[in-house]
Amino acid sequence: MSDSIAITHDDQTTHGTYSAPVEGADKPAVLTWTARGEARIAEHTFTPPEARGKGIALALVKEMVADAREHGFTIEPQCPYVEAQFRKHADWADVRAAIPE
Repeated sequence: MSDSIAITHDDQTTHGTYSAPVEGADKPAVLTWTARGEARIAEHTFTPPEARGKGIALALVKEMVADAREHGFTIEPQCPYVEAQFRKHADWADVRAAIPE
């Protein structure tokens, strides 16, 4: 699935995006994040209506998880979609930011 989705990452140190072009849409699918210490807050995902249900948003989240493992940051899922995916993927617990009590 994500092998056939071309994902680009724009990292501006304090914030960034993961994006994928969507055929037939004016806008790409996007996951936005901001940095907070060693964590990146996954703020928002957007997939154009033409591409919903095709796994593009999940591919963006998987790319962020892979980057977290490679670069040593954690992810705080503020976006409801990213939160839902973290609940479905227990194997991502190693990159989930600790929630302050």
